[in-house]
Amino acid sequence: MSLRALGWCRFFEEAFAARTEKGWLAARVAVQHRGGFEIWTADEVWPADVSGRFRHQARKPSDYPAVGDWVVVEPVEGEGKGIIHAVLPRRSRFSRTTAGSATDEQLIATNLDEVFVVESLGANPNVRRIERFLTLVRDNGIVPVVLLTKSDLCADVEAALERVTAVCGDATVLAVSCLDRRGITAVRKRLGRGETAALLGPSGVGKSTLINTIAKEESQAVQEVRASDQKGRHTTTSREMVFLPGGGVIIDTPGLRELQLWEGGGGLDATFADVEEMAASCRFSDCRHQNEPGCAVRQAIAEGRMDAGRLTAYHKLGEEIAQFNRRRENRAQAEERRRRARQRARGAGQAPMDDE
Repeated sequence: MSLRALGWCRFFEEAFAARTEKGWLAARVAVQHRGGFEIWTADEVWPADVSGRFRHQARKPSDYPAVGDWVVVEPVEGEGKGIIHAVLPRRSRFSRTTAGSATDEQLIATNLDEVFVVESLGANPNVRRIERFLTLVRDNGIVPVVLLTKSDLCADVEAALERVTAVCGDATVLAVSCLDRRGITAVRKRLGRGETAALLGPSGVGKSTLINTIAKEESQAVQEVRASDQKGRHTTTSREMVFLPGGGVIIDTPGLRELQLWEGGGGLDATFADVEEMAASCRFSDCRHQNEPGCAVRQAIAEGRMDAGRLTAYHKLGEEIAQFNRRRENRAQAEERRRRARQRARGAGQAPMDDE
């Protein structure tokens, strides 16, 4: 295993060159635990934690290392572990809003080339969920690929592919099966030497089994599918990077129960490009596609050229994005007021105030 096989390139090399500390190494974060990290160097796998200075200077959770990050590490001599002093600039970041939070960012993985959005054909694929996941991936500026697993359990794979492809725009959609190996070669070809992809999907769609099949080894724990509803039990509990034989890296993620958008503006437009295109023919430029006369989108639904559920999903995600942007702006304004209050307090010779 070499750094380049793990995704090291000139971008990171130039960033690391600015680090002049003798004996410090570059490594990639492979696993993120509550108590620390597992990092991969060119030769070894080490446990690691951030330095005290790093912890003191970090202002928010997204400042900390995430799975996929390249970090600057000081080896602890004779102990087989490292101390993380810095995170190198990220080529890409895949984030969502922290579950239960109004405006906090949670990094899922970084430095990705693609994200595989995974949905099972063991039951009817949830196209509304696929739309949401595609919006999130595209908003992060990463190429999405939709993988429809368990195709061997689907009576009409072509019909399912057609239904899903209709909501995916220009994203590649592949039907795969770990049982008869349908589509496995096509997926593996997308993971060349030094390339990194993450799997995104709910519990039970077969993400860990897919990794096992691609890697041809039991690298991930797998639990049996429930016979009653073809849903797998939740297995992966942390984000974890898996190195594939011959090169390529794939990151497994826990099944996400809640997937709130981080921003979503650009991702929404790309995922619902068909709605945006039809909207250009509406009579009014500010048409909301509700009850306005001359609405081309409503006409398309009436004529059976668009599913009404797709427009509903478009409105729902658009409103979520608008609400999030309002909350984030309100938070920024509140933080600015607190900053000015602290400045006034210091100018008056008083103790800094936390709140107005």
